[in-house]
Amino acid sequence: MDTKTVLVFAGGELAKLAAPLAEADLVIAADSGFDHATALGIKVDLLVGDFDSVSAAGLAAARESGITIEEHPADKDATDLELSLAAAVRHGAARIVVVGGGGGRLDHLLANAMLLASPGWADIDVEWLVDSAHVLAVRTNATIHGARGDILTLLAVGEPADGVTTKGLAYELSDDVLLASSTRGVSNLFTGDTATVSLRNGVLLVVHQRSADPAPSE
Repeated sequence: MDTKTVLVFAGGELAKLAAPLAEADLVIAADSGFDHATALGIKVDLLVGDFDSVSAAGLAAARESGITIEEHPADKDATDLELSLAAAVRHGAARIVVVGGGGGRLDHLLANAMLLASPGWADIDVEWLVDSAHVLAVRTNATIHGARGDILTLLAVGEPADGVTTKGLAYELSDDVLLASSTRGVSNLFTGDTATVSLRNGVLLVVHQRSADPAPSE
């Protein structure tokens, strides 16, 4: 039975993480994601990509460490991140947490967001920690933990999301439809410390943005 949590470090900018990193059974780096993992002191188990963006020092360190390396040609039909997610699935992932991948080119950022909703991992919980946001691909239901005033955005991907019901938000939905071409689900607000989202059909990208950093402990 698949029980694995897999961290996948993407390229682009790491920026500030939106939540603590999960305990992982496997860590995969997509190209320059290896440099991000190394900077955080996290050991990578598998490096995937065409290696056009990982640092020369990072690639040399990966080769010397003896970790598994899956090298692909530069001319390919999938991004390094998509190949890394496919590798996570092959390794029995039940939950995938993508880390990084923000900033940089807009086309890469949009492609990364759309990638989360791929039917290729419809049976897997997929999350994305990008910049200061926590993004989840939701097909049935999810509970999101936050704080009053946090922002929650719901974006339908590819087709309408119907039967959408929310609780714990300022503007609640009840068995509603969100269209992929609509901004209706943008910038809702937490009224407490949890919010729930459920839907009957479709896929939602749920984007949780904290309203402010927590106050430092005394």
